[in-house]
Amino acid sequence: MSSGVQTKPEQLEGWNRPPVIAPEGEGELLEVAMGPHHPSTHGVFRMDVTLDGERVIGLKPVFGYLHRNHEKIAEQTSYLASMPYTDRLDYFCSLTNNWAYALAVEKLAGLDAPERAQYIRVILAELTRIQNHASAVGFLLQDMGASGTPLMYAFREREKILDLFEQLTGARMMCNFMRFGGCRVDATAGWLDGARKMVAGLPNFVDEFEALLSTNEILMARTQGVGVLKPDLAVNTGVSGPMLRASGVDYDLRKVDHYGIYDRFQFRVPLGEHGDIYDRYMVRVLEMRESIRILEQALKDVPAGPVMDPKAKSRGFRPKPGEAYGRIEAPKGELGFYLISDGTPNPYRYRVRPPSLINLTILEDMCLGHDVADVVLIFGSVDIVLGEVDR
Repeated sequence: MSSGVQTKPEQLEGWNRPPVIAPEGEGELLEVAMGPHHPSTHGVFRMDVTLDGERVIGLKPVFGYLHRNHEKIAEQTSYLASMPYTDRLDYFCSLTNNWAYALAVEKLAGLDAPERAQYIRVILAELTRIQNHASAVGFLLQDMGASGTPLMYAFREREKILDLFEQLTGARMMCNFMRFGGCRVDATAGWLDGARKMVAGLPNFVDEFEALLSTNEILMARTQGVGVLKPDLAVNTGVSGPMLRASGVDYDLRKVDHYGIYDRFQFRVPLGEHGDIYDRYMVRVLEMRESIRILEQALKDVPAGPVMDPKAKSRGFRPKPGEAYGRIEAPKGELGFYLISDGTPNPYRYRVRPPSLINLTILEDMCLGHDVADVVLIFGSVDIVLGEVDR
């Protein structure tokens, strides 16, 4: 300011943040901003934590640093041109992002993916789930102070899965593979054989992972009874995915909606009993085992045939006026796309329901009363990607 007078925060227009008042008989409280650039925040994310000593008595998530205007851009471009943008949501899980968006558009346009395409979609989705969960566990242990061995074990298997993605789609992470009414290209016999060989080695990896971690004394001491999420709160706040099932709520969209061809496969839905960090870890490990089970069935029964609905058109794609919501059980929870068509080549309204954002809303509830060191682990157990939170 030209006068040289510095404006205090309370003088700013609209500034109405209440003062932090220490409990009676105690000393001053400490406010700590963790992030936005911090190794434990998994991207550009900030937590404003209020501490009484080392005990958390308040926590405010602050995001928006990675906002890219995904939804508004999609309303200014064609339906197909938005498919690559979905890759950038949860960039660990681009193929499941593709599927959720494709499913919404297929409902809107009345398209059906052929049998072979449905099998390929399931195979890619379950491979995505395995590499996501393995990486999430590896990052959790990294946050806990592990030397990096669990994360490297996870990334070793993830690289094998990304190799398969690259061979099929031409890209390792931003795959842009699903299409309305099917898949962009077919999977060759050689690719399917490579996938079967890779999947055959996954049970040994999960056994190795569990032997290293599940009964580790430090992991159990740092995670059991920490960051408990009660089932009623999880349901009332819209939490989904492994977070919800770790709290004992039996809800998996693969069983509830039977989207795709999931009703053809035998698999269980792992549930936790306590809703703490350890249960969230264990549910993800058990879900990897069930994904392997699904993959073994799908790879055995892949039918011959086309991979695109002949009614699908890449040019002049104009769904009739209407609305549709397509959702899937993405690795992090319910990922949904809400679309409104006005009959033009672009969506009139395009809205994403991101599990990372919804699951993040109960972070304070899980952290209250714990030490600040536990906040890092509780946050890590949520498993978010900021590209999906901010969009």
